[in-house]
Amino acid sequence: MNKFIFKNLSFFSFAFIPLIYFWNPNWLGFLRVQPYWPLFWLLPWCMIYGSYNGCIVALFLGLTLDSISPDASFTQIPGLIICGFWFGRLKTCSNVVVEHFRHGLICAIGSFLCGLLYFSQILLKNIPNNNLFLYFPSIQNIFAQVFITGLLAPLFCSWLLILFKRANHKNFINFLKK
Repeated sequence: MNKFIFKNLSFFSFAFIPLIYFWNPNWLGFLRVQPYWPLFWLLPWCMIYGSYNGCIVALFLGLTLDSISPDASFTQIPGLIICGFWFGRLKTCSNVVVEHFRHGLICAIGSFLCGLLYFSQILLKNIPNNNLFLYFPSIQNIFAQVFITGLLAPLFCSWLLILFKRANHKNFINFLKK
């Protein structure tokens, strides 16, 4: 059983994203805003498997999150695909301290990009209503999400990167033994 879970670690951790996305633990938030959870999984996975696979997985991640989202008129797919492509082009670094800070910075930029694309969809839909100024306080939410995502990313991304590397290395060794 343990080998099965370890072999399919990517799948099980992928299935965990929608759960934590909607669980929304209050004790991990900042100004009642939660971090952008999908980026914590997407960054280490794309760093190992590359840009092409990162775009495909980001598309499925966006479809999964959009399908269970209560508001079906806006999508998270464009931001996640851009982040998946960008994250896949990054490689790991040998300095552990630099790698931790790098995860935080990259996830913070990715969170800003995803939040900005989502916010622009809201603005474009509501241009005819002439009440665009009602949506500008949500910029504070974007920056709060960027802050908390960048703050927690070194912890989650480093942990997942280690787990994915071990699972990928063991699968590769088992493939060579066959």
